[in-house]
Amino acid sequence: MAEERFHLRTNYLAPETVELARQELRETPEVKEKALVELRDLLHAATDLHYRDDDEFLTIFLRACHWYPQSALEKMRTVAEFRKANKNLVWHLMPQDEEVAFTQHNTVNILANCDQKGRRVLVMNVGGTWDTKAVSSDSLFKILYMIHIGAQLEPETQVRGAVVVMDFDGLSMSQVKALSPSFSKLLLTFIQDGMPIRLKEIHIVKQPFIFKMVWSLFKPFIREKLNKRIFFHGSDMKSLHKYLSPDVLPVEYGGKLPKIDYSGKDWYPQILDHQKFVEDWGEFGFAKQ
Repeated sequence: MAEERFHLRTNYLAPETVELARQELRETPEVKEKALVELRDLLHAATDLHYRDDDEFLTIFLRACHWYPQSALEKMRTVAEFRKANKNLVWHLMPQDEEVAFTQHNTVNILANCDQKGRRVLVMNVGGTWDTKAVSSDSLFKILYMIHIGAQLEPETQVRGAVVVMDFDGLSMSQVKALSPSFSKLLLTFIQDGMPIRLKEIHIVKQPFIFKMVWSLFKPFIREKLNKRIFFHGSDMKSLHKYLSPDVLPVEYGGKLPKIDYSGKDWYPQILDHQKFVEDWGEFGFAKQ
């Protein structure tokens, strides 16, 4: 059993989050009922797509699209296109495939607490901490992909969205080479087209001068909407605190919380606990011909 603070908040929506969903996503009982019926009908008519059609699953896409059924179907299609284009990475992906990378190398972590807005904060250690010989860029992506599947199970995250902190401390040519043009395109296409999660902010911290090489690879694939949500802070943690309160950050990021003493190893059991959902995702996308 995973420690209590390392758990997915399934089947839970705080009263204040219900109100936030009403204000930001148009989520009311009437809108929900109508949108679920419409999206289910649209999905049944789209015979080339294969997804679950129960209310719980359809809600994942509808919340990502402010409860507009046609937009949700379009998101299902772009996700399917992403999965088809990257079939070798995501088709039939299982947690056990990346257990060593997930549990023994601290490349991807999730803060045990949410931020001041109730959002999950994912930390990518893509600087000197990342041993590119032990964890390939493909493995790094697969870990991110499984985490995004887990995040879908949290109604709070469906409504409030998520935040990413990319920590480039100690970045060297080893990591720059791993952050190749193909990986940059993969990651940014995934963020913008391939996931039904509302990504609210990306914070780039502790980036050294050499980061300019990485950014030159990222920039061509970033569309305007995402570009407005990317913030650069370097070593200026007060700049980061304009978006993430020091009350919710560890000392590594100038926060008031203790130094991070946990890793993907502590979160991995949660992915295993919801392995059936990960398995389901292994088949979603375009229907088999």
